[in-house]
Amino acid sequence: MTVLSNLKLVVSKKHVSVSPIVHRRNKLVTRLQEQIDLCEAKKAGNTYAPKHLKTYKNKQTGERMTVETVKRVREWFWINDTGKINLAIKYGAKTLTLNKKTKANCIELNSGEELINTLKGLKADILNGALDEAIQEVSSATKLGFGK
Repeated sequence: MTVLSNLKLVVSKKHVSVSPIVHRRNKLVTRLQEQIDLCEAKKAGNTYAPKHLKTYKNKQTGERMTVETVKRVREWFWINDTGKINLAIKYGAKTLTLNKKTKANCIELNSGEELINTLKGLKADILNGALDEAIQEVSSATKLGFGK
């Protein structure tokens, strides 16, 4: 009972659902972390091949099988004509608009190290809600595509 008496006890209830804004942020941050891992693996000269479970139905027997496969991660960055690195932030298959006035959708960087640092900085900014409006626009446009 001595350990319990030294702890701070509160009345709390676990939330079953997360707000849509926080869910979208977390989804984007997960993808950003994949890009960071991909960049760091390239810098070290390795290949980045995360695994995920894939379930399929065997056509001959009809049973469901689960296998571990390599997940394909597409790069959000490329080298432009001038030799600089361009980085586009994607939410699903859509590219986010980073500046509404200029309609800018890419970040221009000089080196791979700057790319990694920028991705890490963006991760923190997104958790603080910096791109919520851009994520909402892309999400709404995607929902309209599924209109009834």
